[in-house]
Amino acid sequence: MDTLVQSPSHSAELEELLAKAQAARSSIIDMAARETGCHIGGSLSVIDLLIGAYAKYHHDADTAIVLSKGHSAASLYAALYQYGILSDDPAASYGGADSLFTGHPNPKLPGIPFATGSLGHGVAYAAGWALGQKLRRTSGVGIAIGGDGELQEGLCWETAQLVQAKDITNFIYVVDCNGGQNDGLLADISPLPNLRERFEAFGFRVKEIDGHDLGQIIAALEPDGEKPLAILAHTVKGKGVAAIEGNPHAHYAKISEKIALKWKRGLQ
Repeated sequence: MDTLVQSPSHSAELEELLAKAQAARSSIIDMAARETGCHIGGSLSVIDLLIGAYAKYHHDADTAIVLSKGHSAASLYAALYQYGILSDDPAASYGGADSLFTGHPNPKLPGIPFATGSLGHGVAYAAGWALGQKLRRTSGVGIAIGGDGELQEGLCWETAQLVQAKDITNFIYVVDCNGGQNDGLLADISPLPNLRERFEAFGFRVKEIDGHDLGQIIAALEPDGEKPLAILAHTVKGKGVAAIEGNPHAHYAKISEKIALKWKRGLQ
């Protein structure tokens, strides 16, 4: 049984990734200060997972990274901008009437293979992508990045069953385990006990990591080769902003520019 993945040693490359993650958090805060606001809590919890995934795979045309928890689109746009996949700063127009930076991932933008919004669908899209690469005999991977609240959707488990049935070993399912969802704490609404054992029952190799440790994230994002991989990434909702860290009610926010400036200055 896999235990906690250990982080590799500190390096200049890791410092660069930490800087990208910090800049992306700043961008997410700016998007929360736009006229529509954004899903800030989950965007801040998942951003390190996106930064790590793109660090490892953004040059691989045969690999698709699918943000299944599509309401956290602000984090996806921020990550794509940090890697130069998007040339326009999403914080400048996010949520605007004529903007392509919509509240859920917009496939009209580079680097976004699928529109996601209805929870669970992105998991199936990523598994389908992985199956396509397997049939084409490429080394491509399908990576779904979803939320723990999203696991209340039956489609997630239907996909896990299909992944097992079709032996899709080039599929990676990363779960942003921040413990919160739209209406409060996941534990108070629909708890997920024995989550590791659930995935193992569907034939997955399971790794548990600190979802804010970029070294651990990158080390974990390696296909098993024999089994599909589930990564349970333990995260904190609102990570980096002391005023909302760990607060399940910080799911969506529209903040003032003054508050945005204060939060950016205090980023941890």
